[in-house]
Amino acid sequence: MRADDLASRREEYARGGLSESDLTADPFDLWSRWYDDAAAAQVHEPNAMVVATATPDGVPSARFVLLKGATPGREGGFVFYTNLASRKGAELAANPAVALLFPWHPLERQVRVEGVAEPVSREEVAAYFAVRPRGSQLGAWASHQSAVVSGREELAAAYDEVTARFEGSDVPVPKEWGGFRVVPSRYEFWQGRPGRMHDRLVYRLVEGGWVTERLAP
Repeated sequence: MRADDLASRREEYARGGLSESDLTADPFDLWSRWYDDAAAAQVHEPNAMVVATATPDGVPSARFVLLKGATPGREGGFVFYTNLASRKGAELAANPAVALLFPWHPLERQVRVEGVAEPVSREEVAAYFAVRPRGSQLGAWASHQSAVVSGREELAAAYDEVTARFEGSDVPVPKEWGGFRVVPSRYEFWQGRPGRMHDRLVYRLVEGGWVTERLAP
């Protein structure tokens, strides 16, 4: 690919706009509305989000994860599940600051969420694990996420071993498997506009509640 091909690739965003009059008192309500819009537009996996974490020294990493729970209020947040010994699990245990990104490209929208991750209770973990497809349950046992393996054959052998081990019985939750709830302190709603004059409206949590402001694109 030539560098000038990348430099010349662009689209004009003109699907809509976002004004202050569109804002809701609670940013979760606007996020919910935008999520429903993405689902109605049949955006592929609208619950897919980028989860960005960092080490205590500030070394970042990011990856796509599927959102598995979302609730409003000071005690609510955005829930995802993972192997707690994975890179993201270890980084969140050491540094709970986290950022999420919902990239709803077909709608020329994105939502950024920043906050703190807290562990999900083992009761919630067990309830969610119980409704996962059996293949995914077995995979959680077979794969020690982020660990170095010799090859696909090692993973296949581990999967066959746990399949045989739990044949005819329910698959329990692995001890190293759990979840995190991201409690937001900042939302940014981004809507593409012509001429790269995009709308960026931010909610920040302060002692008295949510305050809003507009950022230059």
